[in-house]
Amino acid sequence: MKLRLPGRRDRAESTTDSMAATPADLTADLVRTAGKGRPTPKRSEAQVRRPGPPPPPPTTRKEAYKRMREQQAARRASTRERMAMGDDSYLPARDRGPVRKLVRDVTDARRNLASFFLPFAGLLLISYVVPQLQGIVILMWMAYFLVLIGDSAMLGRRISKAVRTRFPDGQHKMKGLVWYGISRSTMVRRWRFPKPEVPVGADV
Repeated sequence: MKLRLPGRRDRAESTTDSMAATPADLTADLVRTAGKGRPTPKRSEAQVRRPGPPPPPPTTRKEAYKRMREQQAARRASTRERMAMGDDSYLPARDRGPVRKLVRDVTDARRNLASFFLPFAGLLLISYVVPQLQGIVILMWMAYFLVLIGDSAMLGRRISKAVRTRFPDGQHKMKGLVWYGISRSTMVRRWRFPKPEVPVGADV
């Protein structure tokens, strides 16, 4: 009688089991072994496998400085583009948040007389060069300034109403938000930053 140690299998039995295994089982075992036993590719090998050759290293200090400036310019252009699109993660603190975005939308959806501030200011400067037009331009400027005050007050009320309606539970500094919208309205629409996201006359 042959004794068997616990956990040991007879050589003949193991040989019989391996012969009884199907080709499909052996193929699966080989695939699993090859997948786990494959070494991690080096960084240089991974870069070689990427499409397109990597840029050669700079050979001179001047070339390295030029390449660094090009990379910085590309990053600045990308950052400015995202800022213009209103991406919160790239905007400065004064433009971040859904409340500030609502103020911008309310301002951009309205035809504001303050948008003509810069043209009137330029006309006022021209009047000092041409004294004959100075009296007429000053009267026009005073009339425009009075109408501008009334129009800005209407914009401020619209901003306050929209903020209180959309964000009733928030504690907002309404004066700061109103001034933010009025100062934005003084810029020509195409020069505003971030760029307007709603058309004029939109229901915000």
